Amino acid sequence: MDAPYNFLMESLTITQPDDWHLHLRDGEALKAVLPHTARQFARAIAMPNLQPPVRNVADAAAYRDRILDALPKGITFEPLMTLYLTDNTGPKDIIAAKESGFVKAVKYYHAGATTNSDSGVTDIRKCDSVFEAMESVDLPLLLHGEVTDRRVDIFDREKVFIERYLVNLRSRFPQLRIVMEHATTSDTIEFVLSADNTAATITPQHLLLNRTSIFQGGLHPHLYCLPILKRETHREALLEAATSGNPKFFLGTDSAPHARNRKESFCGCAGCYSALHAIELYAEAFESVNALDKLEAFASFYGADFYQLPRNTDTITLTKQPWIIPKELPFPDSPLVPLRAGEELDWKVTEARA
Repeated sequence: MDAPYNFLMESLTITQPDDWHLHLRDGEALKAVLPHTARQFARAIAMPNLQPPVRNVADAAAYRDRILDALPKGITFEPLMTLYLTDNTGPKDIIAAKESGFVKAVKYYHAGATTNSDSGVTDIRKCDSVFEAMESVDLPLLLHGEVTDRRVDIFDREKVFIERYLVNLRSRFPQLRIVMEHATTSDTIEFVLSADNTAATITPQHLLLNRTSIFQGGLHPHLYCLPILKRETHREALLEAATSGNPKFFLGTDSAPHARNRKESFCGCAGCYSALHAIELYAEAFESVNALDKLEAFASFYGADFYQLPRNTDTITLTKQPWIIPKELPFPDSPLVPLRAGEELDWKVTEARA
């Protein structure tokens, strides 16, 4: 039975949250989207799948500088950098990353798995020396956990990745901290619950939508993301995990900006843009199962704890104040369409740190 709706909650003040999985892009696109994230989040893990990717500490330092330079005056925000794992990444890169102090993780993409992943790993078994180094210096591994084998149905990619690669990886490197990013299935939830030193981020779109949403009343290209939305039973499992109070699950939007003309094209890009209104979307999801009391820990505590960083001390306040999500936002070359554009949201950030 559905949880009762909480009619009494009109405002909610929580510790400033962090986004543990974010795409900021670069150049003018970076300048367009960064203020949306910095308005709500104190820190964010910045994905390294640029063109060219962020492969080493020098690349990460330069990208970090560009992010900080793009911040509006008066706003403070800390980008947490990642390296892009390739077949040529070596233990020296890992040691340098740990010593940098600002590189917080290494990101694994299987080659061709998603946007700008062509430089990704072709065979995860080639990376053992890197994983050994990461385990020894305690640098987390972030996984886009999908296979790209065309014989595997797109809705089964995550499950097969766990069976084919992750079980073995987890057993061979038991001390390596691993994050299954943008978890989409009950299979991932079950694996994370069963494995030590393993966590998962969960996106707003996977908490609120299922695969039927992509096709309801026509094809909706702005709901196309990778990993793709799954069936309703998986969405329910994700929502249960996110609202459970288990510290293995925490916020990661996977907000991925693509211009309208790249989404609405003959070969549309994968990604949902949620940075504008992310915490409000999470509030809607948590309220749907009467679990707003669990939102703060999911959004503000568990990720910081997993990354061994101090929890934030500032706060933000959300108020029950219905508003309409803009139909489009300014973006280079072509507008940016946010997740659920034109729809009404009940929650709105009304007080945030400067």
